Amino acid sequence: MLKQFAPCSTLLFFLFVNPVFADTIIHAGKLIDGADGKVHEKKSIIVKSGMIVDVVNGYKNANDGDSIIDLTEHTVMPGLMDMHTHLMMQHHKKVYSDKFFLNDADFALRSTVYAKRTLMAGFTTVRDLGDNGVITVSLRKAIAAGHIIGPRIYTSGKSLATTGGHADPTNGQNGRFREDAGPESGVINGVDDARKAVRTRYKNGANLIKLT
Repeated sequence: MLKQFAPCSTLLFFLFVNPVFADTIIHAGKLIDGADGKVHEKKSIIVKSGMIVDVVNGYKNANDGDSIIDLTEHTVMPGLMDMHTHLMMQHHKKVYSDKFFLNDADFALRSTVYAKRTLMAGFTTVRDLGDNGVITVSLRKAIAAGHIIGPRIYTSGKSLATTGGHADPTNGQNGRFREDAGPESGVINGVDDARKAVRTRYKNGANLIKLT
């Protein structure tokens, strides 16, 4: 009989000790939930497997295996969303000349800093509306996999425009540097170019298309 019930006993023991089933409890001194426009005080936010499952009054005690995040001196609120950002770069006096001196790897490494900075500013979801075509899809995947810290990303990859339009990467360049930009570079002039450009972005993993 002991042998018959051994697997069940082992399973129950596993369930009780496995930290996957533990909760994270956030003690919020003040809470703005965005639902009723009020500021609530002394709340506990229950998080299980990365999802908020409950919000209760007062500061809930932890069970064995649970972890407490003490924000009793702080205000907790839902993450903000930025619907138009560019994580590949931040504007400064050399932003338009950087492309002549930096490689894709340089931009990619910088983007990890900007992504973390964006998250720490309270933005948990962003819509990236234009990069050089290779950065933010990889950044999105790395954040989702937990390799780096940053917000949830929805990205267009390289934005699209006509020759001389806002997304033409050769605008303002000396003639010696001007390439014959096409759909791969975000320049479209007609239906066939547009189809190729959109399909390329789909192939490369973009979430959306930016026309500018």
